[in-house]
Amino acid sequence: MSQESQHGKWTLSDSDDDDNLIPPTPPKDTNKANVKPEQKANAVNTVLNLKPKSEPNRENNVKFQPSLKTENISVPHMGSEARQAAHFNESDPVKYENSPSHEVKRKREPDEGGWNLSSSDEEAPSSAPKVKPKQSRSSPPRKKTQDTRPPSPHGVSYYKEEPSDFFEADLSAMNNSYRFYLNKVSGIDKKYNTGALHIKEILSPMFGTLKESVQFNYCFDIPWMVQQYPPEFRTKPVVIVHGEKRESKARLIQQAQPYSHIRFCQAKLDIAFGTHHTKMMLLWYEEGFRVIILTSNLIRADWYQKTQGLWMSPLYPRLPEGSPETAGESPTHFKRDLLEYLRAYRAPELAEWIDRIKEHDLSETRIYLIGSTPGRFQGPDMEKWGHLKLRKLLSENACPVQNMEKWPVIGQFSSIGSMGLDKTKWLAAEFQRTLTTLGKAGNSLGSAETPLLLVYPSVDDVRTSLEGYPAGGSLPYSIQTAQKQLWLHSYFHHWRAETSGRSSAMPHIKIYTRASPDFSQLAWFLVTSANLSKAAWGALEKNNTQMMVRSYELGVLYLPSAFVISIYIYINVTLSILLSSDQPWIWNIPYTQAPDTHGNVWVPS
Repeated sequence: MSQESQHGKWTLSDSDDDDNLIPPTPPKDTNKANVKPEQKANAVNTVLNLKPKSEPNRENNVKFQPSLKTENISVPHMGSEARQAAHFNESDPVKYENSPSHEVKRKREPDEGGWNLSSSDEEAPSSAPKVKPKQSRSSPPRKKTQDTRPPSPHGVSYYKEEPSDFFEADLSAMNNSYRFYLNKVSGIDKKYNTGALHIKEILSPMFGTLKESVQFNYCFDIPWMVQQYPPEFRTKPVVIVHGEKRESKARLIQQAQPYSHIRFCQAKLDIAFGTHHTKMMLLWYEEGFRVIILTSNLIRADWYQKTQGLWMSPLYPRLPEGSPETAGESPTHFKRDLLEYLRAYRAPELAEWIDRIKEHDLSETRIYLIGSTPGRFQGPDMEKWGHLKLRKLLSENACPVQNMEKWPVIGQFSSIGSMGLDKTKWLAAEFQRTLTTLGKAGNSLGSAETPLLLVYPSVDDVRTSLEGYPAGGSLPYSIQTAQKQLWLHSYFHHWRAETSGRSSAMPHIKIYTRASPDFSQLAWFLVTSANLSKAAWGALEKNNTQMMVRSYELGVLYLPSAFVISIYIYINVTLSILLSSDQPWIWNIPYTQAPDTHGNVWVPS
């Protein structure tokens, strides 16, 4: 069965039911947020420029500029099927041809890079039919370039050198009140990278004299990761915390064979279809200790032309010897929660780090930690993880506001799991109730009336992005999942980030927040690794007496009560709803009707 649409002709190979096709987005529900006509011209700037009322204390004006010498860069051995499709489309692009027929086919060639296919960040493998582009008798001509360098998921752009001033970091431009930073993006105006960070800067001497580190992540390119450390730290001990098993684990370990300073810690994934999706760095310096919680994988593509974010802790000093175990705690109980999260791994490789954290003073932390760990939890343990932990913190620490039912909840993510047949199955019944909690008195009041605005890129957002169609490899929403939950698409809004200059840098960042009706103030703000899925946030079971979580996730929550000043947001937010003519990006169907920014079309397999 094939279907001709604005996205070209595509085929569901073993289904003859036209109802299985994903039609244009259905009309909006009447209870959704009303967007004023003048607002539709603009769209949500979901990258949040958090600006305090008062000027933060500034650290020394130190600049860092590492060598720009190009090193041999390897191909990551892990990633979702969507990322592998991006790799194929980058390394062997199909050029757009302005001809009457846009039917294309792609011959799958051996993957020289040895990419491992693991399930997408949040979705379990589906038994639904595989989607294949309809094959025609002839393929459009290809333009191949000979290159002796190893293949990469970013194609030739992987080897582009950033401008000479790309890695300059001026600490005086950094916002140390909130300690929330965007990643630098190549290809945007230089002014939009002011105050942003690249991984080379995070690991540089300007933040401390590194002794050892731990890298928690989902996707690794170990040779590339090693090169991000400055030469003086490049052989310092590193522990890699991962969730790979069997063949993919063997390939990961093989990557590290040249590096004797790297050790591994395998995260236990006892529940099917869970992933180790947490992204965190633990950095131990001669001067103290630091935590980085971020949204980027440890591969070059995630630090190049995508919108990412991170929280960087203060430099935590060592406690005086003989201090009690409760010393160095923050008002947000960050130290307790971080230690509890690390203990959940039940990993001997992390025991030494747990002891080190106990010996440091984390009292300057002003954010709350929200993690997910795999398991089935009952009683008080239900509120330790996932969205119930967020609900508990919002209930105990957030303050009700006037007309709070008019304060919309905004969720922005890069992957979407199965939500069920309608919103009552999980989204409204559990997750929206959590997101609309504001204080004990306001717990769940008005949750049904509160607008829920979900931000996820459209096909055209991806097509016109800096990366073009391959940016969709990091947005692994599948046709098999999408066609089962068309109701969800009525919540979707375009990705726009004009104030940060990142509308063309597709988001891999995940943000959840609640804003005032004029979007000038926040009730709370969360940046996390967790996408929109039950696997990441957890789902209630056994008549709401048990919480089941599949994956490891980690994020940080900002609440006004933890800061001397209010949390403000300058985003000029108005929301552009996906119209019936728009389509949310779906990675595993072809898009051949229009070229992307590089003149290519998208043929996922």
